[in-house]
Amino acid sequence: MEDKIKPERTLWHRLLGKLFELLLTPLGIIVYVDFNLMSAPPRADILILRRKSSHWTKEQMAYLPDGIRDSSASHILLELKYTESLTAEAIEKTHGYDIFYRDNQNLQDKEVETFILSAKTPNILLLKKYGYEETEWPGLYRSNYPMVERVGILVLNKLRPETHNAYIKLFASRGEEKQKAFDILAKISKLPNLLWLYMSGLKQVMFPGKGEEKMAIEITPEYVMNLGTQMQKALLASLSVEDRLRGLKPEDRLRGLKPEDRLKGLKPEDRLRGLKPEDRLRGLKPEDRLRGLKPEEVLSRYKLYQTQQQEVKRRAVRTLQRTLQIRFHPAEELLQKVEEQLQQFDVTTLDQLDEVAVMIDSMSGFEEKLKQVILKILGDTLASRFGIVADKYVAPMTDLSWERLGQLHKIALTVGDLAEFEINLVTS
Repeated sequence: MEDKIKPERTLWHRLLGKLFELLLTPLGIIVYVDFNLMSAPPRADILILRRKSSHWTKEQMAYLPDGIRDSSASHILLELKYTESLTAEAIEKTHGYDIFYRDNQNLQDKEVETFILSAKTPNILLLKKYGYEETEWPGLYRSNYPMVERVGILVLNKLRPETHNAYIKLFASRGEEKQKAFDILAKISKLPNLLWLYMSGLKQVMFPGKGEEKMAIEITPEYVMNLGTQMQKALLASLSVEDRLRGLKPEDRLRGLKPEDRLKGLKPEDRLRGLKPEDRLRGLKPEDRLRGLKPEEVLSRYKLYQTQQQEVKRRAVRTLQRTLQIRFHPAEELLQKVEEQLQQFDVTTLDQLDEVAVMIDSMSGFEEKLKQVILKILGDTLASRFGIVADKYVAPMTDLSWERLGQLHKIALTVGDLAEFEINLVTS
């Protein structure tokens, strides 16, 4: 006669602990499993939820059952009774765990609250013996007896069929209560993937197929997660491509694809649809941008561009002039000289000078800033035209007026070589 294989003991509190970890850790609640209640043994099959914040947040309460979500304590001790019925010894031991934990962690009474989670519905006589009565919340029992008043009892079969209770009701003893809980949670459209995998595996554990109950397998959180992963793979393999993609956002469909794979099969006009003209042209060489255009078209467009830019520049100059007039009331002659210098600048520089005019305290301060700008532009022009280190020439010119610097800049743009510029510089 063959020896019967003895099934491994399932530590159900660890399965519940993993579920709480997936639910609550991202929301700032620390979940402890197999916590040492004292500096020395005993170790108990206790879960501990430790809240970091001063009170439960709306997001946290969405995952916490009646009784726990209403507690003001920041340390919640949970003793899960899944396969065993609730006994007098279990109630008294749990009361001891409450004492040991508070003493070991040096916590006040109000900082800790302890609950027994009873998968099976307890014997009514046992509850009466310890003075337990059902509260306003179905399934939550409390007692006024001194020895056990700190221990609440949550009867999972009797908790209300609400979403915040459904997670813990997955561990109820009655199959119909478990199924109701799974059905409630199945309606949630945006469960995190790891949580979905774990709950899928948990459902297979809670509702095993024929012959699976007696298998000698240690059911751990890792085993449950693996079951869920296998189920997801099998489900995806059975779906058509259309079904796999249904409900996904466009960016989710394309995630992980290389740019060339995203564009494969699209017509050129489809690839460019929705792009701004400047985005379409970005990265192209000048000759590639102009390819296909006739010379007269290029010239016409260039003249149009010049006209547009000149108008933008005229508006920028007028804006800066108005700013100077309003703020400093300069003489007309000075304002005209400044305008002549401004004609050398691009629109970006003109906008920057307008910001300076708004912030600076005096016209002389603006003229000093104007001088710095002309000096920099002059140095850049010398460097680009003659391939020199501009500092060699810029340093001796710092004592020149901004008017003279402006004249030298015009010269730098027109002379044929560096020697001719140096002759003009010496005359300064």
